[in-house]
Amino acid sequence: MMSMSALLESPRQAAPQSARRRPRARTGLAILVTGLALLLAGLLAFHRFLPDLFGVGLLVDSALPWFGLAVPVLFIAALVSRSKAAIGSALASALVWAVLFVPAIVPLSWSAPRASATTLTVASQNVEDGSGTAAESATALAATGAQVIALQEMDADARDQVESVLSESHPYYYGIGTVGMWSTYPIENAQALDLGLGWQRGIAADLATPTGAVSIYVVHLASARPGDHATRDEMLANLADFVPRDENERLIMVGDFNAGSSDRNLTALTDQLSEPNQNGGGFGFTWPASAPVTRPDHLLQRGLEVVSN
Repeated sequence: MMSMSALLESPRQAAPQSARRRPRARTGLAILVTGLALLLAGLLAFHRFLPDLFGVGLLVDSALPWFGLAVPVLFIAALVSRSKAAIGSALASALVWAVLFVPAIVPLSWSAPRASATTLTVASQNVEDGSGTAAESATALAATGAQVIALQEMDADARDQVESVLSESHPYYYGIGTVGMWSTYPIENAQALDLGLGWQRGIAADLATPTGAVSIYVVHLASARPGDHATRDEMLANLADFVPRDENERLIMVGDFNAGSSDRNLTALTDQLSEPNQNGGGFGFTWPASAPVTRPDHLLQRGLEVVSN
């Protein structure tokens, strides 16, 4: 009887230890998820205030949309933890991401007006110095029906190639340094922009369209690398100063800004100009061409109704 009693008591003593381990594990997971979710929400909301030590700020700004991939992982972990605090924190990080990015990825086609006979189409591309593909790019861009073709990173040979392709269809031209534009409409008041780099990487002009003048800026700003983007930042700031001084109501600014859409230094421009959503939605990443992960190329505008992008 004593032996049987001892065997029956043994499992009852082990059960409370196993039961205690599970709540402790869930509590630890809940604390971890809550902390990470709140950290993510804070990083998303206040990334502009993150010190740019060792280039971390630039990397975070450029990759900010991708931080949304952490949201479903955190939410699943929060559900496993069965913690209301963890679930609420995961939902908070999802809400912050949605507020920041969902309006910008809604398809333009859902709300855009129809194109008309007065629609102005602008196409832009960085043709990559030394690639030997400038003529091919110009041919492809002209095939889109664009009245204005803006190109960046052209050397002398690339410029000659493009001119041979576009001289008949787009007879009006202005360019300097590594940037240029070809247009079917007359180009007036053209000028080079001193953006602070030491050589010309920006131009501005008035397009004489059938409905009146439209200012157009074509730019290629300095490269940005972790710990080395002060020159690009200066060029962005100088470029933003041109906007309030421009006398035309309608304005287009296009080119390679070397700044992602969520880059804190681009806000000086995006506070004054808007960037249209993509026709089919999404972020419109453009770089690198083989597997785009960020968007340094932009078309900003004011005073126009955008029908396609």
